[in-house]
Amino acid sequence: MSRVDQWVPALHAGDAIGDSALRMRDAFRAWGHQADVFALDLDEDVAAEGRPFAEFRAGGPADVVILHFALPSPLSGAFRELSCRRVLLHHNITPPEFYAPYDVEMARICDLGRREIEGLLGHADLALGDSEWNRRELEAMGFERTGVLPIFVDFDRYSLPPNPVLARTLRDERVNLLFVGRIAPNKRHDDLIRLASYWKRFISPDVRLVLVGKKPRRATGEGLPLRKHYLDALQAFHFEEGLDSSEVVFTGHVPHDDLLACYRTARVFVSMSEHEGFGVPLLEAMLTDVPVLAYRSTAVGDTLGDAGVQVATKDLPQIAELAHALASDAALRGKVLAGQRQRLEHFAPAAVEGALRRHLESL
Repeated sequence: MSRVDQWVPALHAGDAIGDSALRMRDAFRAWGHQADVFALDLDEDVAAEGRPFAEFRAGGPADVVILHFALPSPLSGAFRELSCRRVLLHHNITPPEFYAPYDVEMARICDLGRREIEGLLGHADLALGDSEWNRRELEAMGFERTGVLPIFVDFDRYSLPPNPVLARTLRDERVNLLFVGRIAPNKRHDDLIRLASYWKRFISPDVRLVLVGKKPRRATGEGLPLRKHYLDALQAFHFEEGLDSSEVVFTGHVPHDDLLACYRTARVFVSMSEHEGFGVPLLEAMLTDVPVLAYRSTAVGDTLGDAGVQVATKDLPQIAELAHALASDAALRGKVLAGQRQRLEHFAPAAVEGALRRHLESL
């Protein structure tokens, strides 16, 4: 059997792209292929799962290499030089204009990444997006053979026990509104703060906005401090909106059992994000039976399908009232949750594995 290897810029514990690549590797091995995941950067706690990119050795023309593209890296140049079958898997890159007011270097990296993927045109036998939104981007760039392969999520991990201490802390008289995603400008945490402020003033003072996600860096790659910090701006803003640190909670990146505690105690998952390549937390909310209320932007509609409650405009008072209805109206809540459970079938491991196999056999 041929080799089927995957390249990722970094393999980090708890990272959705890395976790998906490892599950894909396991599928390839189960089908009789030799398969590994190679990374430029490996976390110590997942080093045994992946291999340093320096160990990669090119094989024969029947072999396959899948490049997971999420940021610019030396992998792109190496991918162009391969003589085997090549698959590009596009996870999308944040448009640079979101970062420009806060982190000029990150804006430059995003711009470079968007130009770098266009440089792979003509160097991939198959170009896949993890959402239809991403597939359409590839098609617009000029890639001829395109398709969709969703993120490969381990559903079983979301039925594990949550952290009981954190769950008890969050399970009080307050209504928990949850968002999960790195603290980045495209995620529009400021809109979530406006929503919570409206809730406190006009619906009920017993509200808590829980914001889970990796905090932004404070210095450039050269160690220079950023001229303006997004998290500092958000914290100042929520105080201006009359919310204290017990009402807007920035958890940072959390272990999986803490993440589950946040989902299990949430009444509504709310997303005002303006750029998503896939939106794994939308899937996580559906897996943990939390009703989703989301601004329908970029790939959000692809991931949710007809599930959840999706809005086309940001009328934040109206959205806050919708969130309150989802939190308090049992009939509405039950109907939305039933639709979300049905939508999950589209992303079930067996369904994603079937799509993966069809794409591999098409090469």
